[in-house]
Amino acid sequence: MRYYHDGRMPITHWARTMERWSLYHTAPRRVEVRREAVPSPGEGEVTVRSALSAISAGTEMLFYRGQVGEGTPLDETITSIRSELRYPFKYGYAAVGVVERVGEGVPSEWLGREVFCFHPHESRFTVPLPEVRPVPTGVTLEDAVLFPGVETALSLAMDAAPIVGENVAVLGQGVIGLLTTAILARMPLGRLVAADRYALRRERSRMMGAEACVDPSRGPHQFLEDAGLAGSKADLVIELSGTPEGLELATRITALEGRIVVGSWYGTNPQGCRLGDEFHRQRLQIISSQVSRVSGGLSSRWSKERRAELTWRTIRQMPPSGLITHRFPITDAPSAYRLIDENGHTTLQVLLMYAEA
Repeated sequence: MRYYHDGRMPITHWARTMERWSLYHTAPRRVEVRREAVPSPGEGEVTVRSALSAISAGTEMLFYRGQVGEGTPLDETITSIRSELRYPFKYGYAAVGVVERVGEGVPSEWLGREVFCFHPHESRFTVPLPEVRPVPTGVTLEDAVLFPGVETALSLAMDAAPIVGENVAVLGQGVIGLLTTAILARMPLGRLVAADRYALRRERSRMMGAEACVDPSRGPHQFLEDAGLAGSKADLVIELSGTPEGLELATRITALEGRIVVGSWYGTNPQGCRLGDEFHRQRLQIISSQVSRVSGGLSSRWSKERRAELTWRTIRQMPPSGLITHRFPITDAPSAYRLIDENGHTTLQVLLMYAEA
């Protein structure tokens, strides 16, 4: 088998000796960046040199904080992290870079192509060709690396299926919440409101299209008053706060027979949500939304590929890179995780950068 650096010259020895930086979770709130060998691409495989990867402040931080039970599958739909949670482990699912090497059977036209991949944080990685997605012409790498966030926001909107004229509330204005708000703002709703405890996110939410974004800590009655829903409540609430308190608030601000779509994963946090008389007598629906699968009601018409095409179109129409607040070199990844963990009020999207090796 032969490998090529520029499409012509065999570089078997170079391929054997290439190394990379790989990020490992070694204990709760501890990550390490280790140097290790890069597997050479086999038949039908490519090696990608990473440019950027994105840290998820939701799911990924649950793993960082040790709030996911040991033995839990990291992700059953992503080949590179399909194993169970056992320390040390790799995690992450948003990487962009350039195809650097190709294995036998892969057309040389792939060399030098910018691609996205659901993959952990590594400076280089080798995967089967079908696992990478070409970055469309005109899309920057900083926009492309946020593909999972935009796809998740679209999935939430599809599962929520808002009706024309409905009043909609989005609880939690992290990156996913903001992207969901931006997508909903393009629809002919009655009123679109949001909530977040951090002032930075409330300000950005209004910029993304929320008519009001309020502090949820003031309670349900004040929420409805501040959001302009005192006389009607919300027909639809999308819960993205990542806290059981957010779910409880959702049950208090949703109208009779309204819907609550839950995109949050609460991990091992105590779920002290009280489903009392308002939930029972209001006949509320709670719907779980998760991006790994297209919901059954849509799957006969919507494939993951069709949704991915819509995701790239949405990225072109509303580039998400404006949500990036911090960038760290991969070698300083521990600082990036500490920042997200301890300073949520100052951060939105944090990226890891990879200097060309």
